[in-house]
Amino acid sequence: MKKSKDEPVQSFLEDVLMIDSEKHEILQKLRNIVFSIYPKTNERMMYGGIMFSIEDDFGGLFIRKKHISFEFSSGTKMDDPDNILEGTGQFRRHLKIRSLTDIKDKKVEFFVKQSL
Repeated sequence: MKKSKDEPVQSFLEDVLMIDSEKHEILQKLRNIVFSIYPKTNERMMYGGIMFSIEDDFGGLFIRKKHISFEFSSGTKMDDPDNILEGTGQFRRHLKIRSLTDIKDKKVEFFVKQSL
């Protein structure tokens, strides 16, 4: 599991581990996808979740009661042939990740590759 270089993010991850180990595992797998595709990604805590950026913010992970929301800053510009992305905002779209199998089923990697 990747340890964050950002101290507040690492503290957040440790807190999640103590509260909900399944959500922690999902968060770590999602972070690993982001860093494997974009190794130069920076992460920081913002809006109560983990924001990803290189030059600009491109997405973030937010824990909700029953899922983890993977928010994409420019989600409306993404190719989504299976209509998996959710949301009706002007720019953002998100994926609700409820389990480890959702990571593959909801094509997280496909969308992360389009996020920049």
